[in-house]
Amino acid sequence: MPPRTTDSTPERPDDDRAPSTDPEPEITGEREDGARSESAPEPGVDQRVAAVRRASDGGRRWRSLHLAGCAVLLAVAVTGGAIAVGGVQDRGAGVDAVSAAGALSPGDLARGDLDAGIASLQKHLRAQPKDYGSWATLGVAYVEQARTKGDPSRYPQAQRALKRSLGLEPGNDQALAGQAALAAARHDFPGALTHADRALKQNPYNERALCTRIDALVELGRYDDAAKAADIADDRRPGIPVFTRYAYVHELRGDVRTAREVLERALSSAHAPADVAYVATALGQLAWNQGEYKRALGHYARALAADDAYLPALEGRARAQAASGDRKAAVRGLEQVVARFPLPGPLVALGELYEDRGADGDRAKAGDQYALVDAWTALARAGGANTDLETALAAADHGDKKEALRAARAEWDRRHSVHTADALAWALHVNGRDEEALPYARRATATGYRNAVFLYHRGVIERATGDERGARSHLKAALDLNPGFSPLGAREARTTPKDLEGNR
Repeated sequence: MPPRTTDSTPERPDDDRAPSTDPEPEITGEREDGARSESAPEPGVDQRVAAVRRASDGGRRWRSLHLAGCAVLLAVAVTGGAIAVGGVQDRGAGVDAVSAAGALSPGDLARGDLDAGIASLQKHLRAQPKDYGSWATLGVAYVEQARTKGDPSRYPQAQRALKRSLGLEPGNDQALAGQAALAAARHDFPGALTHADRALKQNPYNERALCTRIDALVELGRYDDAAKAADIADDRRPGIPVFTRYAYVHELRGDVRTAREVLERALSSAHAPADVAYVATALGQLAWNQGEYKRALGHYARALAADDAYLPALEGRARAQAASGDRKAAVRGLEQVVARFPLPGPLVALGELYEDRGADGDRAKAGDQYALVDAWTALARAGGANTDLETALAAADHGDKKEALRAARAEWDRRHSVHTADALAWALHVNGRDEEALPYARRATATGYRNAVFLYHRGVIERATGDERGARSHLKAALDLNPGFSPLGAREARTTPKDLEGNR
């Protein structure tokens, strides 16, 4: 289970936990204080993968268990090192994690072996425990490790390391920027903005704080402010971390051409494999959003040539394969992804592919994936992360509709982004409250962001409210933009206009 978050935990560089260079020990090697014993046996990759697959096979039984039980089973997979890159982000699902708020951009430790870098920092801090800069770096590295390994239990470790840094050197901008990244990773975007502003007051050129400030403003729905923040960051610290965020701000405002040009320039300047994989995957996602599947597959191929284990690219490739008609390869690819990394985006995508295929046992297989989503959200909450957006997105179509609406309303109370507007609109719709849903659906599409899911949701809601003309227009727009945006949603988007015509 996740380590305890109490501040009474001894402040040392987690040397009593498994070094991050190797797969993490089994739960049986944990001590009573939640730390992991270095002497615990370490399962091999095949063992860990088999454990996750057994968990997936048991999904039908899980649906009769309490959610807490699901979380425990998934926690075993996490602490066994079975979960890695991805994470659902606030852009919707899956590979959008490339631009997820709070993610540490390639650079620093991320350019090399993150696990080895953490182990090196731990060793250094045992010898030099008053090195506040290394404590700050370790904290940020834990945030990145939580993201790339899908392990929210790293967040409390990050919090302790950053607190230690600030205790040694109050107000140092490295630790404040780390606190901003941690808050964003936990989806506390007001907190991320506050910490980023404090860091920038100390050092206006802190790259991590500049980037996290953009992320927080984007996720709060303050797009004009985010654009200004991106311009400032580009003036002060131009580079790949800033370029990718600058591109996303433009994409959200419907300026796809500028977003693509900026990402292409960023890719041309990328040399480290991590940077190439990161930017090429962002280009792949941008192309996929526009229905340009061949181009998307080309970008994903380049990303995987740089890093053949880069999960956002593997997931993106599977989605592009599904959209372009190669469902067999898509299913196989997503099965490989979720067997190692059972996170909400790919789990839902795989479940919907099973439902669309409709072979014997596929409905039960789909249910297994959705059960694992519930387990992941419970585990993430235990690590201090807010998962209401993920809950709303998954539960609206594949879970408890009332819980979806509760979660969507809670998230809307915190932030007004296009993604939360869309999630709330859809949650209201599935609960039969379409008149309430329509203003939020309109708001989700108001910035010009070219997102087929948003257009589809708006069209369905318009149909339910009696606006047949609007429904036909937006459903057609969704299919014209990205006809493979969802195996189930695209099918409904194609059949609904025909039904409307038949009723005229």
